[in-house]
Amino acid sequence: MNTPGTIDRPLTHDPKKQAPMKPSTSEPAGSAIPDFTPTGANDSRQNRTRQMQLIPEALARAHMHEQLREAESERRAVRLVVARRMQRRAERASLRARRALAMAVMQ
Repeated sequence: MNTPGTIDRPLTHDPKKQAPMKPSTSEPAGSAIPDFTPTGANDSRQNRTRQMQLIPEALARAHMHEQLREAESERRAVRLVVARRMQRRAERASLRARRALAMAVMQ
């Protein structure tokens, strides 16, 4: 039952031109619980809402900080491995030079 004008196939996608929503017949009118905001609690409610909206941003910031810390730690580990490899290579070159010098002196 996909006729034009249903939810699946609206006549238009412009919200201003669509028909307004009608109240549900399954719920009696006025059955929704009214908002209860005592005076003086509005500011704390606003702050809580703002803080809750900033939670994902804070989590993302903490996640990025952790990733940057891990990346820096990994870079340090790689630099250490490379430095040790270069040190061993330099020691071998030093031994070869020492042997070559000893062979030259012996002849």
